[in-house]
Amino acid sequence: MGTSLAGKTLLITGASRGIGKAIAIRAARDGANIAVAAKTHQKHPVLPGTIHTAVEEIDAAGGQGLAIRLDVRDEASVENAVRETIDRFGGLDILVNNASAIMLAGTTDLPIKRFDLMFNTNVRGTYLMSRACIPHLMKAANPHVLNLSPPLNMNPKWFKDHVAYTMAKYGMSMCVLGMAEEFRKAGIAFNALWPRTVIATAALNVFDGQFKPEHCRTEEIMADAAHAIFRQNARQCTGHFFLDEDVLRGTGVTHFEKYSVKPGTPLMKDLFLDG
Repeated sequence: MGTSLAGKTLLITGASRGIGKAIAIRAARDGANIAVAAKTHQKHPVLPGTIHTAVEEIDAAGGQGLAIRLDVRDEASVENAVRETIDRFGGLDILVNNASAIMLAGTTDLPIKRFDLMFNTNVRGTYLMSRACIPHLMKAANPHVLNLSPPLNMNPKWFKDHVAYTMAKYGMSMCVLGMAEEFRKAGIAFNALWPRTVIATAALNVFDGQFKPEHCRTEEIMADAAHAIFRQNARQCTGHFFLDEDVLRGTGVTHFEKYSVKPGTPLMKDLFLDG
C-alpha cells in the first residue's frame, strides 16, 4: 500500500509523550496530519510533554499537528476530539488507542478508584474512541485502528499478581478480536501492537526502579512497527496481535541494537509474553 503516510490523518490518544508521541513523530516525517489527543495540556509536575509541545515536534518533523485536550473516559470529550479532527483535516485514516492507565497490584492492595481508572481508560476509552471513529474510518481508503495492547494469553501467571491491570489491558485486546470480525467486510483493520521488551518511557517511574531503562528499548521500535502496520492493506491485515520485533523482521530489519537504550545490555521481556 505504498511506503508513506503523506496526507493521511491520524488520531492518537495519549500522544503527549512516550510511545504515542513517537508514533506521531514517525508519521509526521512522512508529512501526515496528526491529532494529538491527551489530557496533559499544561506542564505536568513529573511527566514530560504536553499536547502543545508534541504538536511543535510534529510540525518540526514535517507533519501537521493538532492539539486536542481529551479525557477518553468522557463520551462528550471523545466525540469532540473526533469532530475537531474531522473539522481540521477533513477526514480520518488511522486511530491509535494508546491512552492507558496502569497499577500492578494484587486484589486487596488495589484501591477501587485505581480499578475504575484502568477500566474506564483502557477498556471503556478504547471502545468509546473506536465507536466514535468508525463512521469516519468507513470513508477512508485504507483505514486502520491500532490498539497498544498485548496478545491474549490465558496463562494464570499473568493474572495472579495484578488481575485488574491484566483484565483492563486484555479488554483492549478483546476490542481488536471482536471489532476486526465485526468490521472485516467494511474493510477497517483492527490490530494490536505490543513490545517484546520493556520500553523506556516515563511510565517506568511508577515502578520504583523495578525496570531499569538500560535494560529497555526506546519508543522508536514501536513507532517503526506501527508505521509498517499502517502501510499494510487494511482488508488483508486485520485481527492480528503483533509484537514490534516480529513486524520489523517482516520488513527485513535484522539489527535491533539501534533500539536499545544501552546497546549490549540484556533486555527485559515485557509482560504477558511466555517463553
